[in-house]
Amino acid sequence: MRIGTVREIKNHEYRVGLTPESVRELATHGHEVWVETGAGLGIGATDKDFESAGATIKLNAAVIFADCELIVKVKEPQPAERTQLRKGQVLFTYLHLAPDPALTADLIKTGVTAIAYETVTGPYHSLPLLKPMSQVAGRMAVQAGATALEKEHGGRGVLLGGVPGVMPGRVVIIGGGVVGFNAALVATGMGADVIILDRDPDVLERLGIHFESRAKTRFANHANIAKSVAGADLVIGAVLVPGAAAPRLVTRDMLSTMKPGAVLVDVAIDQGGCFETSRPTTHAEPTFVVDGIVHYCVANMPGAVARTSTYALNNVTLPHTLDIANQGWKAALKANPHLAAGLNIHAGKVTCEAVAEELGLEYTPVAKVLGAKD
Repeated sequence: MRIGTVREIKNHEYRVGLTPESVRELATHGHEVWVETGAGLGIGATDKDFESAGATIKLNAAVIFADCELIVKVKEPQPAERTQLRKGQVLFTYLHLAPDPALTADLIKTGVTAIAYETVTGPYHSLPLLKPMSQVAGRMAVQAGATALEKEHGGRGVLLGGVPGVMPGRVVIIGGGVVGFNAALVATGMGADVIILDRDPDVLERLGIHFESRAKTRFANHANIAKSVAGADLVIGAVLVPGAAAPRLVTRDMLSTMKPGAVLVDVAIDQGGCFETSRPTTHAEPTFVVDGIVHYCVANMPGAVARTSTYALNNVTLPHTLDIANQGWKAALKANPHLAAGLNIHAGKVTCEAVAEELGLEYTPVAKVLGAKD
């Protein structure tokens, strides 16, 4: 199969869909890999590195979109890229369609077969292709929040870890999954006063056992969220409903109860955000202020640590990329129901139920698509 990866063009996105090591694996299995020139510079990988691994370097993305059967990316295709996708082509990348009707409509129009990293499943309802980026984002959320709390960045001038004789900052984490757990690891390591909220009693029990007295847990009902947010210096939104838009758990009214200069970091912004006042920002302009509260809502946080993120992502995506290339997309999805869960769009049909429900579109089950003749 001819596989292509292009330079990411989203604002300050430095990751790349394939590393040279992944290219070598694909080439070893007899596949042809095309890489856009400069695609790997953000992770320190040169065109020569890719060529040495067996890739063919192409001068522009248009050639790759036109002639490759499988496109492997990191972020959702931008408007200029969507027009180059075509029927019969497979797109393998993060999509986050539920909060983005324009992207969904464009992918439907192209007829492309779009497999989303974030809805590929694993054992016990896990999301293995989302997990490494959630780990990165969770750890970065505290780092970004700590910076935003500095006075020159509009924050209230609080050091999260405090110093002897001065109380540490309070960090409230809404959601105890992968993002929340990793945020708590960093926040407790800094010596902050940490509260984690979640609705799953089993999750709360695991968090309590792991962190013991280093973090407190609360059940995530409206009253507890409101009370916790009011006393926070930093609030991290870490909720996830797979494939669907994130619930808005922090309302604008709650902002008036917060300390001026407190910070909200919305890690759920890729899925629409879990704060009522959130809107996507970029690494170039990461924050904005609403009612005296600093908001950090960068939609591609892991892109700032591109090398770590790219290698972590390729560790989990490469086996699926190989399966798609070796077997063809339909046979690969038939053989692996976890990969099949990643199919979001095929030939103009929405095949992810959560996306269809969120956007009011007709839903076509994946099983129906896989059972159809080519």
